[in-house]
Amino acid sequence: MSKGLSLWFALSSILLLAAASIALSYRLWMALLLGALCMLNIGWGFIIKARSERE
Repeated sequence: MSKGLSLWFALSSILLLAAASIALSYRLWMALLLGALCMLNIGWGFIIKARSERE
């Protein structure tokens, strides 16, 4: 995986987790949704990394 793509996944995960922590004060369902999106984002990053190392 390229450094730029790694940086993208790292920053987007941080932003999603920060948004989820802010959303905890307002709406629980929104915080849960953002937390799930963050987990999917991290998982997708691992999938892309594994596929790029295999090639």
